[in-house]
Amino acid sequence: MGVATLAETSAGEVFAVAVIGAVALVLGFLAARFVTGRTVGQARGQAEEIKKSARRDGEAEAEKIRLDAERKALERQQALDAEIAGARAELKETERRLAKREDLFDRKEEMLAQKEQQLTKAGDLLREREAEVRSLEVKAGELVREQTALLERISTLDQAQAKEILLGRIEENARHDVAKVMRRITEEAEEKAKERAQEITLMAIQRYATEHTSESTVRTVAIPSDDMKGRIIGREGRNIRAIEKVTGVDIIVDDTPGVIVVSCFDKVRQAIAVESLERLIADGRLHPTRIEEVVEKVRTEINERITKAGKDAALEVNVRGLHPKVIDAMGRLHYRTSYGQNVLRHSVEVAYVSQIIADMLGLDGTLARRCGFLHDIGKAMDHEMEGGHPKIGMDFARQYGERDEAVLNAIGGHHADIPATTFYTPIVMAADAVSSARPGARRESMERYVQRLQELQDIAMEQRGVEEAYAIQAGREVRVMVNAERVNDDEAYLIAYNIARRVSEEMTFPGEIKVTVLRETRAIEIAR
Repeated sequence: MGVATLAETSAGEVFAVAVIGAVALVLGFLAARFVTGRTVGQARGQAEEIKKSARRDGEAEAEKIRLDAERKALERQQALDAEIAGARAELKETERRLAKREDLFDRKEEMLAQKEQQLTKAGDLLREREAEVRSLEVKAGELVREQTALLERISTLDQAQAKEILLGRIEENARHDVAKVMRRITEEAEEKAKERAQEITLMAIQRYATEHTSESTVRTVAIPSDDMKGRIIGREGRNIRAIEKVTGVDIIVDDTPGVIVVSCFDKVRQAIAVESLERLIADGRLHPTRIEEVVEKVRTEINERITKAGKDAALEVNVRGLHPKVIDAMGRLHYRTSYGQNVLRHSVEVAYVSQIIADMLGLDGTLARRCGFLHDIGKAMDHEMEGGHPKIGMDFARQYGERDEAVLNAIGGHHADIPATTFYTPIVMAADAVSSARPGARRESMERYVQRLQELQDIAMEQRGVEEAYAIQAGREVRVMVNAERVNDDEAYLIAYNIARRVSEEMTFPGEIKVTVLRETRAIEIAR
């Protein structure tokens, strides 16, 4: 019984243990399933969060790529716009150069036409001279026949008739001798007068020695880099057009590194443009409104400098009673050059030289100084009015209060445009020539210099009887050799006069040009 009870007790415990194990197993399985289900839910939630985050990052990256693409496209568009603007500017510059070349060709064609007209005139003149020579040959034949007939009659004349004829011949010879004496006396007087004039001129030059030399008329503006050229031109050329419009100059932007060129015949406008460009480049702000402001400011300052320059010059030469308009006009001459010579300094120099010459001749030096100072005032406005600067200056001075006839005649007649009515006009002409022709005062381009020498020689060679012609002393003198058998002494003087007249009428040159005609007779014999 005890064994049975023990067996039953063991079976019950085993069953209980089995039941407990089964329950524990079920509970464990349930717990494991609960835990596993919770972990999968969390994983699914995290996966959704990761997918959302990846989607947001992808969208941000796509937006960034799209913005970068748009920015690069915009930069490429701007680069293409700049290239197009540069191409347009280059095309405009090419068109301008072609237009300049076309103008140059037109001028050359006009010069060729003028040369052809001159050759035609020379041919007509040659034919006229040939007709004159034939006429003179006919007259010479008639004179020979008359002399022959006269000799035939003399052989039959009585004493009284022969005496009368002889006295007539003696009278004619005497008249010829008197003409020779008169010519010799005239030449001696002219030589002495020339020596005296040279003495006075040299003393005037020595007493007024100036260090002023010719000035350059080329105006360039330095730029810090070639990129500045594009800024000066502006978008589609608006900046350069604005500058040219408000200043009235031509801006030349070429391949020359580091500079741009300002071209204008009016030196005042050129000075305004140059200074305005320098200020705009230094400031860096380049647009039409800023350009107009700077140009207007510079123009006001330049006008103030013009007035000051005129007052300073009038004070320097001690000329009083000038109208303010006259003073302003003289100040504008500070920005005017003639063959590189500053016209205002030239006027001051002519004023002092005129005074010295007048004082040495016993005339009024103060009046001569006034005449010399104002003689080129017409150059201050000759670009704006028609006519030569002597007449323009004379009318301008009369309009603004100049009443002295000597001063007005000196202004209007210092280039022999009108007859001289006082001694002061030739004095101013001499002083003007001294100031213009002295070494270092003026200069020309090499092409113009060579052309002037060639023109001198061509004009001289067109005269009848001329064998050789040479321009010497830098074009200040032309020496002409004539054929002594075809040209006599009187004709030599006529040739010199004709050459000088044609040079004065057909050529433009500073100072004076001396024409020397040489007639040489050589007697050659050979001893054997």
